Amino acid sequence: MKIKPVLTVFFIFLFVSARAQKNEYSSLLIKDSLKENANAVVRLNQIDILISSQRNMAINSTRVITVLNEKGLSVIDAVENYNKKTTVKEIEATIYDGSGKEIKKIKRKDFKDNSAAGGSTLFSDSRYVYLDYTPTQYPFTIVYESKLETSTTAFIPQWYPLSNFFVSVEKSVLNISYPDNLGFKKMEFNFVNFNIQKTVDTSTQLSYTAINIPAQKQEDYSPSYSSLFPKVMTGLEHFHLEGVDGKAKTWKEFGQWYFDEILSGTTSLPEGTIQKMKVLIGDETDPIKKAQLIYDYVQKKSRYVSIQVGIGGWKPMFANDVDRLGYGDCKALTNYTKALLEVVGVPSYNTVLYGDRQKKDIESQFVSMQGNHMILAIPNGDDYIWLECTSQDAPFGFQGTFTDDRDVLVVKPDGGEIVHTQKYIDKYNSQFSSGNYSLDANGDLTGEIDIVSKGSQYSQKEPIENLQPTEKEEHYKQYWNTVNNLKINNLSFLNDKSSISFTEKVQISAVNYGNLLSGKMMFCINAYNQYTGIVKRIRNRKNSFEIQRGFFDQDEINIALPQEFSIEFLPTNFELKSKFGEYRTEFVKKQDNSLVYKRTLFIKKGMYSNNEYNEYRLFIEQVSRNDNAKMILTKI
Repeated sequence: MKIKPVLTVFFIFLFVSARAQKNEYSSLLIKDSLKENANAVVRLNQIDILISSQRNMAINSTRVITVLNEKGLSVIDAVENYNKKTTVKEIEATIYDGSGKEIKKIKRKDFKDNSAAGGSTLFSDSRYVYLDYTPTQYPFTIVYESKLETSTTAFIPQWYPLSNFFVSVEKSVLNISYPDNLGFKKMEFNFVNFNIQKTVDTSTQLSYTAINIPAQKQEDYSPSYSSLFPKVMTGLEHFHLEGVDGKAKTWKEFGQWYFDEILSGTTSLPEGTIQKMKVLIGDETDPIKKAQLIYDYVQKKSRYVSIQVGIGGWKPMFANDVDRLGYGDCKALTNYTKALLEVVGVPSYNTVLYGDRQKKDIESQFVSMQGNHMILAIPNGDDYIWLECTSQDAPFGFQGTFTDDRDVLVVKPDGGEIVHTQKYIDKYNSQFSSGNYSLDANGDLTGEIDIVSKGSQYSQKEPIENLQPTEKEEHYKQYWNTVNNLKINNLSFLNDKSSISFTEKVQISAVNYGNLLSGKMMFCINAYNQYTGIVKRIRNRKNSFEIQRGFFDQDEINIALPQEFSIEFLPTNFELKSKFGEYRTEFVKKQDNSLVYKRTLFIKKGMYSNNEYNEYRLFIEQVSRNDNAKMILTKI
C-alpha cells in the first residue's frame, strides 16, 4: 500500500521532532571544556521575576541540569518554600537519560511536602515541597520548573549565575520586570573574568545573560564562593513584608520600619511570668548581671526549633506563645529573651545577620532584607554583648564561630545600624596543654594531660562534654591518631562559663609507643599535639587564600624516660617565623633521666594572595615535620 505524500511528511515531522527531543538534552552535546572539573553542568538556569506591584511578585524558574556523578546531585536544588504569603503555583520535573531520552515525568503530587519545622505547631503554616529522586544511572538530565507567587517583595532572590564550585554553566539568565515607581535598585559583584552581559537595563526591566562558564575548582583555603563568584543583588525602596508596606532608602529607615511595623507588639508576657522575672532578679541593679540571670533562665526553660529566617517568616512569634510552649526558632527565642529583659529594665535589640561557620557579612552598601539568623544585642557602653538565644549551652556573651566577626543589622527603636560583631583575635583562640607521660623499658606509654581551650577553640571543644561515651572515645582516638594502641583510661571536663574556658583532663596509655630495635628505642616526642594537617600542593593556583581564624597553642610536657636507656639523639631547639605565624620548640634535659618538651604554634588570621600560598604550604610543612621529630634512646 502506498502512503500518501501528506502522511509521509507528517511521519517525517514526528520522527524529526522526536529525534530533536532526544538530542536536545544529550550529554554528548556538552562541550568538553564545560565537563572538565564538573560534577554537574547547568544547561539552562532561567529566572523570570515579575514585580507587578508593591504587594505582588511572581518568580518563574526553569533549570536544566545534567548531573555527571553523585557529587552533582545537590546542584538540582528542586525545593520551594511556601506559607500563607507565598504560594507554589506550579512545580514539576522531567528526567532524561544520557542520550536525551525521557525516562520519567514528576508532577506536583509526586513531590514530598513537609513542615519546615517537623512536628512543631509553632510554624505549622511554614512548609517546603521538594523532589526526592534517586537516579539509576549517570549522567542524567533533569528539567525542573516552578512558579511561585508571593506578597513579600522585601526579599528578591539574589542571582548567582555560578552556584558553586565544580559546577559549569552553559547558560544562565535573569529577567526582572517592575513598575517604575517602586525605587528598584541593583548591585553587581565579581563580574570580572566571567562571561556575563547585561542585555536590558531600563526604568522597568533588567536582564542578564551568562554563558559558557567553566567549572571552578575549590582550592584549599579558598574564600567562600559567594565572595568569589558573580552575583546580582536587587531590591525595592517601596516593598511589602508580613502584611505591611515599607519604605526605606537607608539602614536607619529600614531598621525603624522593621521595629515599628514588624517587631512592635510581639513582646507581651503573662503577668505570672512578669512577676517571676522580678523575683528572679531580686535586688540586683547591674544590667549585665540581670541579663545573665535572664539568659540562664531562657536556656533552662526553652529549646530551639530549627527553622531558617525567611522560611518561617520575618515576624517573630509572640513572646507569650514561646513562654507557654517552651520552644521557638531563632527569631522567637531572641524576641522572647528581649521581652524578659524589658520586664527587668534591660534594653536589648533584635539583630539580623548571616549565621554560618564561614563568615558572611550583611552587605552594608545595599539596603535590603538580608540574613538568615537572629541574635540579641545588649548595649554595654560603646559596645554590645551578643546573645545566641538558640543555644542551651553557650556561655553568656559568647558568640562562637557561628556569628563572630561579621557585619550585622542591629534593629533599634530609632532605626537600624550596621555593626561588626566580636572578633576573637588570634591569640585569644588558644589552647594551653600541660601534662606528662612516661615510657617503660618495653616502650609502653602512660600519661595524663590537661587541655584548656578558649575563643574559637572553646567552640570546637565544648561539644565533647555532651557526647556519648563511645563517641568521646572515638573523638580522642581520632584526635590522637598518631598514637597507636591508644587507650583512654579516664576522662573529666570542666566547662567554666564565667571565664569561657573548657578544660579536658585525660589519662591515656599506649602499648609499644616506643619502637624497639637492636637495643634502641625510637619515638615521637610530641605525643599530645602534633599538627597533622596537610596543605596540598596546588600548581597555578587561581584564587587568593584565607585563614579565617588564627589560633595559639602552647604545650609543656614532662617526659620520664626508662631508666634502662640513655639518650642517643635529641632534636635541637627549633624556631620559625613567618608572615603567617610563629613556631617554636624547646627541649630541656633533666638530671633524673627526664626532660621537658615546650612548644608554641601561632597562626595568624588573614587574606593572602594566590602567589603566597606555596610559602604558606612550606611553613606548615616545616611545622608538621618538626612536630613529628623523633628521639632515639640506647639501652645501657
